[in-house]
Amino acid sequence: MIKGTVIINAKICKGCELCILACPQNALGLSSNFNEKGYRYVELIYDACTGCTNCALVCPEAAITVYRQAKPSKKSQIKSE
Repeated sequence: MIKGTVIINAKICKGCELCILACPQNALGLSSNFNEKGYRYVELIYDACTGCTNCALVCPEAAITVYRQAKPSKKSQIKSE
């Protein structure tokens, strides 16, 4: 399975929870902390991210950046066997 991770800009997140609902791995949740604007922001709570980008696509504030590990090439898998 491909691994990914997300970086959430807590300063602009308004805690609308759309990304939490969109995450098929249930890897996101609301923080117990508040940002400068008084909103509880979203954070990565489980290391189960696959880099699917669903969260970033639904974020109305564009507060989420998704990073995905490169998929190993089939050539390198054949050589290592």
